[in-house]
Amino acid sequence: MEKPAGLLDDLLQRYPCLESTREDICLAFRLLCECYENGGKILVCGNGGSAADSEHIVGELMKGFLLKRSLSDASIKLFKDIDNGAYLASRLQGAIPAISLTSQTALISAYSNDVSSDMVYAQQVWGYAKNSPDVLVALSTSGNSANIVNAVKTAAAIGRKSIGITGSNKSKMSELCTASIRMSEDETFKVQELTMPVYHAICAMLEATYF
Repeated sequence: MEKPAGLLDDLLQRYPCLESTREDICLAFRLLCECYENGGKILVCGNGGSAADSEHIVGELMKGFLLKRSLSDASIKLFKDIDNGAYLASRLQGAIPAISLTSQTALISAYSNDVSSDMVYAQQVWGYAKNSPDVLVALSTSGNSANIVNAVKTAAAIGRKSIGITGSNKSKMSELCTASIRMSEDETFKVQELTMPVYHAICAMLEATYF
């Protein structure tokens, strides 16, 4: 498994158009490392295709991605007196705690109906992160989606860092986010085509660091 720096270099060799994002990817990586080391969660949100990307990111973080992430000996010992404990311990994997805010369908539909649809992610940031050192990863190809921007603002209000993944244009998110990774495209599908290799690289960098 390559070291984080090598994984980033590989990404930028394969996608030279992303070279301008190097510094912000490095900043985003540091923020996520701090979150994990401080016991926080990574909260991810987006709309449409970006909602699917939110799910995808969490899938790569919460289980083995490029590595198996077997439990440590200390963790395995926790299961020694549990019925079928060896089976459980052999099939559990190390995880980087992450939640896709797009997955909470009951909460999202209730909040949209009872309060406001542009607050469905902000409410979750408030609920999850107010008393936890979480980091928000916000995806919006335009960088101006109201429900995503409100989530970023809420994170800022409670002193939480945010990472924005957007298109090339300056936007509300590029101004507000702690780290703003701006793709070299501005058309929605082209931004999304570049977004996946970026978050794959970041997920691989985190995994190489901790597992």
